[in-house]
Amino acid sequence: MKLEKALEKAKKEGLTLVEIAPKAVPPVVKIVEFGKFRYQEEKKQREREKKTKGGELKEIRFSPFIAENDYNIRLGRVKEFLSEKNKVRLVVVFKGKQMGSKQFGFNLLKKLVNELGETISIDMDPKFLGKHLIMIVSPTTKKVVKEENAKTEN
Repeated sequence: MKLEKALEKAKKEGLTLVEIAPKAVPPVVKIVEFGKFRYQEEKKQREREKKTKGGELKEIRFSPFIAENDYNIRLGRVKEFLSEKNKVRLVVVFKGKQMGSKQFGFNLLKKLVNELGETISIDMDPKFLGKHLIMIVSPTTKKVVKEENAKTEN
């Protein structure tokens, strides 16, 4: 139908001509009550937002010379946060003379990554912000883990 004819038909019915798929050839349009159409689109958007729950960003702080038991407790908390589908900011806090031993912080984060293994993906590599060495990790999706397992089995 020609554009002029469609606009005329919409005016006769007291409705609005709304373009649904502008990139289609020819473009797809609909004659609808605009208020109702807008309400339905907003409702669809709210449903999409409900389904996509973004995980929160949790933070765990370490010292570069942390005791083994403290380390294990914090590692357990990191695993708990990751299992809840949250991102985790791993922070190594340096105080005073510890700034001369930056390598211990990098080694600690490397140890954490090795222990967490394939359950995480690294969002931000370790970098210094002032006296804090920061790294952000997030849980990998189960689909990705399954695909990687399938590749290793073949």
